Amino acid sequence: MENCIFCKIVAGEIPSAKLYEDGEIVIFKDIAPLARIHLLCVPKEHFAYLSELDDDRAALLGRTLKKIADLAPSLGLAEGYRLVVNQGENAGQSVKHLHIHILGGETLPWEK
Repeated sequence: MENCIFCKIVAGEIPSAKLYEDGEIVIFKDIAPLARIHLLCVPKEHFAYLSELDDDRAALLGRTLKKIADLAPSLGLAEGYRLVVNQGENAGQSVKHLHIHILGGETLPWEK
């Protein structure tokens, strides 16, 4: 998508503080962190919603979750972390490209 900020980050057109990248995903620091560690994990394939999952995208999402778990200790998240996927404007999704917020590095409150 030509106007998608995450697609531009994936393409290297916009700089980001990348911590991990492979052929399917990129993980980088959120520019407005809500926890001591706040990262975004973005699939390189553009799609906005979980409702757009087909078998291939569901498999990609599974590999993505496994990669987050595998990388957690090296990302400073050995003591635990929270994953958040916002879906739609009412849920706070500001970028219409599926992404996973990874929060940790401290005890996280459970708030509404």
